[in-house]
Amino acid sequence: MDTINNWEEIPLLDEEEDEVNYWSQHQLSPSLMNSSIHQPDSRESTTITLRFDPRMLARIKRIARSRFLNYQSMMKQWLSERLEDEIK
Repeated sequence: MDTINNWEEIPLLDEEEDEVNYWSQHQLSPSLMNSSIHQPDSRESTTITLRFDPRMLARIKRIARSRFLNYQSMMKQWLSERLEDEIK
């Protein structure tokens, strides 16, 4: 079984069958799994509304499901990672 060490190694697959085949041969490394754990912030959070193309949202949900994550938490993680990259 191949181990995934970086999120960029995971391809975007359009078909559920392709995802099943991919994940039957691949697994996430423990360090990557630990990095995906959401660390709650002690500050208050603010609720916002975003509008997404239904196909894009479906793909986001599919990716999150394949990583055993809540799609909203995954999106917050992505935004947090991108924000850190922008600040650098």
